[in-house]
Amino acid sequence: MSGSGITFLFFLKICQQEIVKNIKLVIEYDGTNYSGWQKQKNDKSVQETLKRAIEEVVKEEIRLLGAGRTDSGVHARGQVANFETHSTIPIARMVPAINFYLPRDIAVRSARRVAKGFHSQYSAQSKIYRYTILNHTVRSSLNRNFCYQYCTPLNIERIQQAAKMITGRHDFSAFKSRSRSEKYEKTAVRTVKMLEVLRKGRYVLFTIEADGFLYKMVRAIVGTLLEVGREKISLEEFDRIVKEKNRSRAGVSVPARGLCLVRVKY
Repeated sequence: MSGSGITFLFFLKICQQEIVKNIKLVIEYDGTNYSGWQKQKNDKSVQETLKRAIEEVVKEEIRLLGAGRTDSGVHARGQVANFETHSTIPIARMVPAINFYLPRDIAVRSARRVAKGFHSQYSAQSKIYRYTILNHTVRSSLNRNFCYQYCTPLNIERIQQAAKMITGRHDFSAFKSRSRSEKYEKTAVRTVKMLEVLRKGRYVLFTIEADGFLYKMVRAIVGTLLEVGREKISLEEFDRIVKEKNRSRAGVSVPARGLCLVRVKY
């Protein structure tokens, strides 16, 4: 092949690489009617539903990568996903176009082009989750899918003291699920950057940021902190549970419906 032919092929290859765009989406969803984020063989997932909507817009098969799994019934305000596409649709039109094909309980909030090396999961620095407790004897009809009603009075100051004990880098074996931990999680050590507990009227909000989460870790932490708040577990016992990595002595995991992925930081 002549030198000019080689040059042309090289130029063509460069052009082909240029037209592949890596698109980052921020998504919110009500997880009530889904088996979770991750694609499931026989259940409806958020990932698969969103993937089909995107493919309707870009007219090609795509690989949709999420920042992390959320379990069945868990919600999101700031889930992040990315995909590569050859589509020439302007980024500004991506959001309304994808949302047109989505059901009402999933919505893309934003879309932007990112570097080719960006990966929703592996590029993440930390994630923020919030768990909402309705701490009242009267249930909520409007907010029923987004909070867990807990009628017992809670000592918020004691909960806040316990929360400080697990802020920082620790082994969180006391708050891991045994069903998946050995298969997917090689270590239970995580860094909790922030664990804030606030009462707002009838609600108690648990907001936690960490560099990673074990399977059902947040729900187990909240369940144990509720036992501290109702004074069934002392602060000394809570400290021992954490240090001894004893899941059997910790509280039960609270229901999924009160949990929401608020933000993924990069």
